[in-house]
Amino acid sequence: MTRRTPRLSRLRRAVPEGRAGRPAETRGARPRRRGTQPKVVALGGGMGLSASLAALRRITGDLTAVVTVADDGGSSGRLRDELGVLPPGDLRKALAALCGDDDWGQTWARVIQHRFQSQGDLHEHAVGNLLIVALWEQLGDHVLALDLVGRLLGAHGRVLPMSAVPLELEALVRGHDPERPDEIGTVRGQATVALTPGDVQSVHLLPNDPPAVPEAVAAVLDADWVVLGPGSWFSSVIPHLLVPELLDALIETKARRVLSLNLAPQPGETEGFSPQRHLEVLGRHAPKLALDVVLADEAAVPDRDSLADAAQRFGAAVELAPVARPDGSPRHDPELLAAAYDRIFRMHGRIGPWR
Repeated sequence: MTRRTPRLSRLRRAVPEGRAGRPAETRGARPRRRGTQPKVVALGGGMGLSASLAALRRITGDLTAVVTVADDGGSSGRLRDELGVLPPGDLRKALAALCGDDDWGQTWARVIQHRFQSQGDLHEHAVGNLLIVALWEQLGDHVLALDLVGRLLGAHGRVLPMSAVPLELEALVRGHDPERPDEIGTVRGQATVALTPGDVQSVHLLPNDPPAVPEAVAAVLDADWVVLGPGSWFSSVIPHLLVPELLDALIETKARRVLSLNLAPQPGETEGFSPQRHLEVLGRHAPKLALDVVLADEAAVPDRDSLADAAQRFGAAVELAPVARPDGSPRHDPELLAAAYDRIFRMHGRIGPWR
């Protein structure tokens, strides 16, 4: 991060409580209030997290996204390499997903997602990436800058990075080189891991044991529900479990935890994975993690008994619901996913109803 400007303390006071700009709590969970909407934290990155946020904002106004910061491709990778900043792309996508359905929200969602097309250095840079990085440089504070962008967009929730340092993903992969299908080697970089033709065995982060953003830890400890997934399993979902402070919070929180499975295996990263294998891989990376509910699309689970057995090892029940878009594409429908989350929160929650 660059220098902190004299305006920082004034801007902190200018950010109102509530929605995207509420001040961070860093001293653990607050008492829960009966009859209020659920406090929900969603963890992930990329389009999977965006799908979850687009659904969750429809059922709660107390929503926090905790976003992975290991992206090294595209506009984010270029800004990261040139300026040494966190990759802003997944943070931008989360903010866009939290924009409302009114003209203001949809206009700003399009603006921050807009990519320049040129023959020069701006080619393929996203407007939102440049805006976020500019505020980081002006304010010297990742969280405050994202809160201010959220205020500008009218975001229905808050976006936080999972760590304040840029992270690099490294994976052990069997058969990354198709000519050596049995050889296990190291593959580095989120973009490379996501597209490997081999079988990913495990992933870890560089630097090792990175620090979590305190506001993200506090949000998890203070939540009623924590949602993990859907998304790229090794490059967007599991990385949250590799940040020790964040994993400790996920284990210790009194919130209930729901794991949202993907609609289909991801080419390269999880090619050929069954739903239960996704759970087995998760368990290998975080053996102490418990879950309460595993959510899956009913059409994407060919062996319900095997999935139920895998979920039981986490202490979780399986909830099957139609959450895919009707056009047959492997994408979540925001309304259907919202209905599934709402039903889970009501059926499995410790407090409620919220509305």
